[in-house]
Amino acid sequence: MKAIVHEGKVGLDGLSIKEIQEPSLDSNQVKVKIITAGMNRRDLSVVTKRHGAEDPLLVPGSDATGIVEEVGEGVTRFKAGDEVVLNPGTGWETNSDSPPEGFEIVGFPDQGTFAEYICQSEKYVEHKPAHLDYDQAGVLGLAGLTAYRALFTRGKLTKDQTVLLPGIGSGVLTFALKFAKAKGARVIVTSRSVAKKKEALSLGADRAIDTHSDWNEELANESVDLLLESVGAATFNQSLDIIRKGGTIVTFGATTEDEVTINIRKFFYGQYNLLGSTMGSAEEFKEMIDFVATHQIVPHLDRVFSYEEYLETFKYIEESKNFGKIAISFSSL
Repeated sequence: MKAIVHEGKVGLDGLSIKEIQEPSLDSNQVKVKIITAGMNRRDLSVVTKRHGAEDPLLVPGSDATGIVEEVGEGVTRFKAGDEVVLNPGTGWETNSDSPPEGFEIVGFPDQGTFAEYICQSEKYVEHKPAHLDYDQAGVLGLAGLTAYRALFTRGKLTKDQTVLLPGIGSGVLTFALKFAKAKGARVIVTSRSVAKKKEALSLGADRAIDTHSDWNEELANESVDLLLESVGAATFNQSLDIIRKGGTIVTFGATTEDEVTINIRKFFYGQYNLLGSTMGSAEEFKEMIDFVATHQIVPHLDRVFSYEEYLETFKYIEESKNFGKIAISFSSL
């Protein structure tokens, strides 16, 4: 089968398209012909952090949708021809405070979704929401699951609360915007980009402000209950300044520096809640899929690349050109 692989060289120079052996089907697994795979910033991180010649061949990619081609012995939930979405995580079946030992994300260290076929346990596969096409469903997994757990499992977002999303534009935050609005919440976003602020407003955001502005001045009449922090050092103290006393910050990423310094006395006097979140369980993945189907939510697709454009795809996300999700189409194979 054809696959986008990384081997032999450091970073993007190690990427190529190569013929590799198809995966073999085990019991309780389904073999899926991939139609569309989703590109995530994690895929870029995996490729750029591998060291080169000593690393074995890797098929990157965590997200995908496609058609079940074959089912293994013991499979009860799927049959050949079913349209499915893959859970990008394995080893985390039921909701819990944190991932258990053995939790892994598809695409490293195991082989990923940037290929014609993948075999996966039926525990980590769900039926594709009928209202989504393949390109839309292919980008749903990792970002949708991350947003769902951060907002609802960790953040406990309820109707009529206000959520702030600094640095709007990523796949996770565009899902968070759509999920929060579907729940009935008020959504405020920030961005340095005029175009991204306009795009967020068109998707339902109630307010959009400049990331470099004085948030307390801009939002003097707002009470922010929940804030999803994914930028890191560049915005963290602004986030802490704007959240209401007793409010909650959920952090799931750091696109700027990892380490932050805070005034701990101000933090405990403010009775703030600071929570971490990473991906989610198979139970939450199913809940997220059902939520998307119930509310007829459509992922915001920035661009769909063909698999032959693999290098351009990686560079596109590296330069943060996207607003929303990026897909890689394998439909021509």
